[in-house]
Amino acid sequence: MSGPQLEDKSSSCKNWSSVPEQLNETQEAFLNPSADYDDEEFLKYLWREYLDPKEYEWVLIAGYIIVFFVALIGNILVCVAVWKNHHMRTVTNYFIVNLSLADVLVTITCLPATLVVDITETWFFGETLCKVIPYLQTVSVSVSVLTLSCIALDRWYAICHPLMFKSTAKRARNSIIIIWIVSCIIMIPQAIVMECGSVFPGLANKTILFTVCDEHWGGECVYPKMYHTCFFLMTYMAPLCLMVLAYLQIFRKLSTPQTPPNPCAKPTLYHLVTPHIRPPTPLLPNHQ
Repeated sequence: MSGPQLEDKSSSCKNWSSVPEQLNETQEAFLNPSADYDDEEFLKYLWREYLDPKEYEWVLIAGYIIVFFVALIGNILVCVAVWKNHHMRTVTNYFIVNLSLADVLVTITCLPATLVVDITETWFFGETLCKVIPYLQTVSVSVSVLTLSCIALDRWYAICHPLMFKSTAKRARNSIIIIWIVSCIIMIPQAIVMECGSVFPGLANKTILFTVCDEHWGGECVYPKMYHTCFFLMTYMAPLCLMVLAYLQIFRKLSTPQTPPNPCAKPTLYHLVTPHIRPPTPLLPNHQ
């Protein structure tokens, strides 16, 4: 068969830095009208060279599967343990359960889709899930970060200012509800801008291979910068500063040595009077 000879690279690792250039060159060669081969052969080439898992990728797949089941089972057991044991329903444990729920959401929505995309370089899940899955991923990340911030704030009040704020289970539950509401609201732009596209627009109607799920903000380049800056500040920088300051003050409070009582100090009026005060002795009847 005439036309460009394609080198078989199935035995070597992928050089991802040159993949786009290689694919563009290959597409131009296969779509050349003078060539005597068709799109089907091009698709077979793409699958063989870039989509078919290599030996080292099977190790990655096994690692993903192990992490998936360990994370799923472990976090579910945490939730069940707190649910079954009433004495474990403390404020801190409520927040830990919320962390576990967020981790379960990450495990279910993030790991399978990420594994498939990493191995095949293709988004197979359609336009709707292209909006839903990234949205749930960012929501779960926001919930985890805000929950960790609430735990730090709760410990800071309990240790540094125990008389200023009384932490209760009801307040913890209300805080968790607020965390989820805020996270769902601030991540709405993520669902709006996510859209499916194709690396090869000419083959978009013929194959799903190399379909990508990515952000599409339109012509204005200032909006993604503003959104990602706000996202970084709200879900990383501000919670990080809050937790660092809270735990630094907790560390200082706990590391400050407590002044022991001085045995040589002068006795106070309380210490002088108390030993000489005895409770009245009840009068017993005379049995003579």
